Amino acid sequence: MENKKHIAILGSTGSIGTQTLDVIRNHKQEFCVEVLTANENADLLVKQALEFEPNAVVIANEDKYDFVKQALSHTFIKVFAGNEAICDVVAFDDVDMVVVALVGFSGLQPTIRAIQEGKTIALANKETLVVAGELITRLARENNVDILPIDSEHSAIFQCIQGEFYNRIKRIILTASGGAFRGKTLKELQTVTVSQALKNPNWNMGAKVTIDSATLMNKGLEVIEAKWLFGTEVENIVPVIHPQSIIHSMVEFEDNSIKAQLSKPDMRLPIMYALSYPYRITLSVEELNIFDVATLSFEKPDTDTFPCLNIAFNAIKKGGNMPCIMNAANEVAVKMFLQEKISFTQIPLLIETAMNKFDFIKDPTLEDYFFTDKTVKENLISYI
Repeated sequence: MENKKHIAILGSTGSIGTQTLDVIRNHKQEFCVEVLTANENADLLVKQALEFEPNAVVIANEDKYDFVKQALSHTFIKVFAGNEAICDVVAFDDVDMVVVALVGFSGLQPTIRAIQEGKTIALANKETLVVAGELITRLARENNVDILPIDSEHSAIFQCIQGEFYNRIKRIILTASGGAFRGKTLKELQTVTVSQALKNPNWNMGAKVTIDSATLMNKGLEVIEAKWLFGTEVENIVPVIHPQSIIHSMVEFEDNSIKAQLSKPDMRLPIMYALSYPYRITLSVEELNIFDVATLSFEKPDTDTFPCLNIAFNAIKKGGNMPCIMNAANEVAVKMFLQEKISFTQIPLLIETAMNKFDFIKDPTLEDYFFTDKTVKENLISYI
């Protein structure tokens, strides 16, 4: 790489954030941490700040500002608090790239601000494109900003289309592990526990995305994300269950040839690709020995047992603010399941209830997205 990149990591204490720092820790000649932000985990934020010495940190929970400020008082690190501060720090002149690793709807506003400031986006927050994909992609075009995907599937697609500028994509084949309950019946799912749902067979992820993986909503969100990232109609995006998680996605072209990206399931690989793009640099992850891969199998998703995937297809086909309603309802439902207030099988029912009850807006503005998200989150529980 020619120049050191200065990185802002939004959500540095989460799963993607900590793995991003692990990549940077081993490549300090190529990357410099400029900004770190966290929502609640002040202890880890302080620890990260002391190690990486960023220009600034932000703790979203303003009640924890004094703790972070005091813990870093002997350093030159600037300390801010609140969600507005997260939007402000991405505009720092020295920031080259913003890694958006925030969970859920919270990633939308800082992503918009970073795009407006001309920063390269490394996107791990799929909900930003799910909620406002048309708006985000338009802003990116207007500001000549690259959006580089960190999701393993979208990174795989992005890698497959390199060098294919003149060739039309026929289909995107989006792979999924199947989550914790692949092969289970609807009756079996009625009694599953939170701890069981949090055991993804192949990936080490945060709680929210792990539950989304188990319901197949994660794949639904990724279908919508792929539509906006790659300009592909949803009818040409085909989700498949690939239990081995070796092929991370595939792209089929007009001549019916298919390109695939293979590697061991390790999120640091797509993180590194986004950080170092257009270069590839070494990374200490487990090599894929193809002689050890006995089988690569594929199955059609069981959308009768796991209806969230079809729910997502229906939402994006409806368009408008419907994906925003769906996303907000899913965030509420997952949170309630994690708190053991609803069962696993009630998650899709609650999402469908929201999509039927809340007002549809065909051509939403940015303010409409925020209003929709707020309204669903404040009122959905009353429909249970």
